[in-house]
Amino acid sequence: MPEVGVPPVRLAFVGCGRISKTHFDAIAKVPGLRLVAVCDSVADRAKAAGESLGLPWFTDQATMLREVPCDAVTVASPSGLHPAHGIIAANAGKHVICEKPMATSLGGADALVKACDDARVQLFVIKQNRLNPAVQLLKAAIDKGRFGRLFVVNATVWWARPQEYYDQAPWRGTWEFDGGAFLNQASHYVDLVQWLMGPVESVMARTATLARRIEAEDTGMAVLRFRSGALGTIQVSMLAYPRNLEGSITILGEKGSAKIGGTAVNKVEHWSFADYDDDDKLVAGAETAPPTVYGFGHEGYYRNVVTALQGSARPDTDGRGGRKSLELILAIYESARTGREVALPLKV
Repeated sequence: MPEVGVPPVRLAFVGCGRISKTHFDAIAKVPGLRLVAVCDSVADRAKAAGESLGLPWFTDQATMLREVPCDAVTVASPSGLHPAHGIIAANAGKHVICEKPMATSLGGADALVKACDDARVQLFVIKQNRLNPAVQLLKAAIDKGRFGRLFVVNATVWWARPQEYYDQAPWRGTWEFDGGAFLNQASHYVDLVQWLMGPVESVMARTATLARRIEAEDTGMAVLRFRSGALGTIQVSMLAYPRNLEGSITILGEKGSAKIGGTAVNKVEHWSFADYDDDDKLVAGAETAPPTVYGFGHEGYYRNVVTALQGSARPDTDGRGGRKSLELILAIYESARTGREVALPLKV
C-alpha cells in the first residue's frame, strides 16, 4: 500500500490504442497514482481518450512533458517505438513504465536501459501475467522445490486474430513496429517460460505466415534446452477458430506436475505433487475470469510501481528483466530464419 501522506505519483500516458483502456481502468483503482495527461500521434485517439478521462491530451510527447508536471510516463505505443518514447521520458527526468515487449531489437532495449540509467530514473517493463493468482501459485511451488528436478515445460498460445485485427492499424504485423505472434501476442508466455524455468541455453524454431496478410509470422513452434538440462516447447498461433482457445503453461518435474490454463493462464487445470503443502488449499480460489486475455494483472503491476517509486519495494520486472524474454524471442526468430540451433546469450 502507498504510504500515508505521500503525494501521488503523477502519470502521463503515451499511446491510446487497443491496450490503453486496460491501463486506464487499472490506474483508476490504484491509490497513490494519478493519471494527469494522455498522448497519441493520432489526434482523434488522443482527443477521445482525453475527453473520456477529463484530462489534457496531446499529439506530441515532448510538448506534453513540458506543459504537464508528471513523475512517470507509461509507454503503450507500437512496440517498435517503445525505446524512442521511453528515452524521451527518461531524458526529461521521468520514470518509465513500458508495455511489452520493451523493444523489437536488443539494441533498442539496451538504449532504453542506458537512458534510464544515465537519467537515474527507474524503468519498469509490464509483465502482468506473472501476477495471475494461478501463476503465483506455480512460481511458489517451484521456489519451494515441490517439483524436485524440473524436466519439461510447455507454453501454448492458441488465439484468434482475424485479418481485420491487423488491418485496424498499419503497424500491426510489421517487423519494424510489431513483430509477429511470438513478439506480440505470446510475449508474456515466453517471459513466463524463462522466469519459471531459468536461463535458456539454446533454441530451435520454425515460424510461418499461413493465413494472415502480414510481414511477420501468425504461427510458430520453438524447442528450448535450458541450462539445467530441462527441455521446453512454445507453440503459438493466431489462427484458432472462431475465438481464443487456450493460453497455458505446463510443467513436469520429478515430484510434481501442474498446468495453468484457460485462455490466459487464468486457472489451475492440473495440480499434483508428491508432498502436501498448504498452498494446495488455494488452488480452488486461484481461478479468475478476465474479460480479455490481458487479465487483471495491470492493477497489481501499477501497485508495485507506486511502492517501488516510494522506495518500499523493488520493481516486479525492470528493464534488465524485460530484456531477457526479448532476447529469447529474438533467438527464436534467428533460428527460424537460419534453420539452425541458436545459442544464448545473443551477440548484440
